[in-house]
Amino acid sequence: MEKTKILVVDDEKEIVNLIKIHLTNEGYEVITATNGINGLKILDNHHIHLVILDIMMPDINGLEVCRNIRQRLNIPILMLSAKSEDMDKIMGLSTGADDYMTKPFNPLELVARVKSQLRRYIYLNPNKPSNLYENIINIDELTINYDNHTVCLYDKEIDLTPKEFEILFLLASNRGKVFRTEEIFEKVWKERFFDSSNTVMVHIRKIREKIEMNSRKPRFIKTVWGVGYKFEK
Repeated sequence: MEKTKILVVDDEKEIVNLIKIHLTNEGYEVITATNGINGLKILDNHHIHLVILDIMMPDINGLEVCRNIRQRLNIPILMLSAKSEDMDKIMGLSTGADDYMTKPFNPLELVARVKSQLRRYIYLNPNKPSNLYENIINIDELTINYDNHTVCLYDKEIDLTPKEFEILFLLASNRGKVFRTEEIFEKVWKERFFDSSNTVMVHIRKIREKIEMNSRKPRFIKTVWGVGYKFEK
């Protein structure tokens, strides 16, 4: 079982070292970056479970980095800032951050918030793999990589939206299991299901158009009439 990996992005080395010491003592693997560009590169090459991100950085600020992460990943983001104004907090949260702390902060409180976010993330993502080898699914000529949210068919990358990817990964990581439409909606959209069967159906159709040789006779994603969908074993 791989360790939970936390990325800390902050241009203040003393802050980075302080955070790393406390999180390492809790058993986490901590990877660090002193600017946003390097932080994003690390995300491309590592399976990161949570990001601690400073707002004020010299190259690209934390808000821009946060927006970039949110376009690709659904992992928890905890923002740090030397500013305490409400507007800075609102901006941080509105760009996709899950939590916000003002410097200087109590390291023990930071650890507690990290644990809380990770518990919530794992609870809301029961289909998220916890083992490194389950992050990459190979099914014949189809490869699904959760680490960088890519899908390749015959070694050619397929362009999926974030929701399309989540649906595909959910089904592919539970091959043979039939998911009701409402189950798919609640797991992917993280909202209560009302009458959104058409939303799921449209996304399934688009996925099939992108990964199936014949979307009318799908090989991978099968419809179980009157029940839902499953990924063929």
